Amino acid sequence: MADQSFIQLIRNATVVFYYAGKKFLIDPMLAPKDTYPGFEGTANSHLRNPLVDLPVTTDSLLDFDAIIVTHLHLDHWDPAAIMLLPKDKPLFAQNEDDAAIITSVGFTDVQVMSEQTVFGDITFARTHCQHGSDAAYAIPQLAQRLGKSSGLYFTSSGRPSVYFIGDSIWVKEVETNLTTWKPDVVVVNAGDAQFTAISSIIMGKEDVYHISKLLPAAKIIAIHMEALNHCGLSRRELSEFATVKGFEERLFILADGEFFNLKT
Repeated sequence: MADQSFIQLIRNATVVFYYAGKKFLIDPMLAPKDTYPGFEGTANSHLRNPLVDLPVTTDSLLDFDAIIVTHLHLDHWDPAAIMLLPKDKPLFAQNEDDAAIITSVGFTDVQVMSEQTVFGDITFARTHCQHGSDAAYAIPQLAQRLGKSSGLYFTSSGRPSVYFIGDSIWVKEVETNLTTWKPDVVVVNAGDAQFTAISSIIMGKEDVYHISKLLPAAKIIAIHMEALNHCGLSRRELSEFATVKGFEERLFILADGEFFNLKT
């Protein structure tokens, strides 16, 4: 395992990322199926979240080197994770506000990510996201609910670079990151989550296609699908769309529990 790197999708945006000898648990949402009400004001809010159970036992997720929480929305950091995860492991938060909240529930080694965080032989950056349109952020109540979110960009000598775009729509900062860094692997939160009163709040199939055109050599991994009430893009629809557009061989739409092995 020491010479391998992989991404395992657990569910939604929760992934295990083994990279350069370190294992990260990213954005843990660990509750059983149907634990929480649907998100108010979103598509299909009558459904309870998460829509599906975890594909692994929670005990199997406790062996890691660090936790990364890109933001504090329920589907990335939930009460089950707070209760179950060891409190003394390193935990990286996107900013001081999130770090203070996480520390307040008992985590003792909380660090704020920067544009060049070093962990072992890995350097990773907190990247900009916009979790909805400009029009959505112009509405105070929505702006508060959408809040701040972040992505992640990982590099390590001799290994593929990996960009987790995070909970974001297509914005200039994301495009600049893609064209500047030219990551080998791009992980896209691609479920096209919808508020009923506004447009998408994360990426959808057209955004995935745009990435494929910008980076014709990159491998694209689609996650954050079919686990929450407001995510409308299915794996099947994205797969069929990619086939029509001709980038299906570079798109990997992971099932819950599935591994993707990174190649150098």
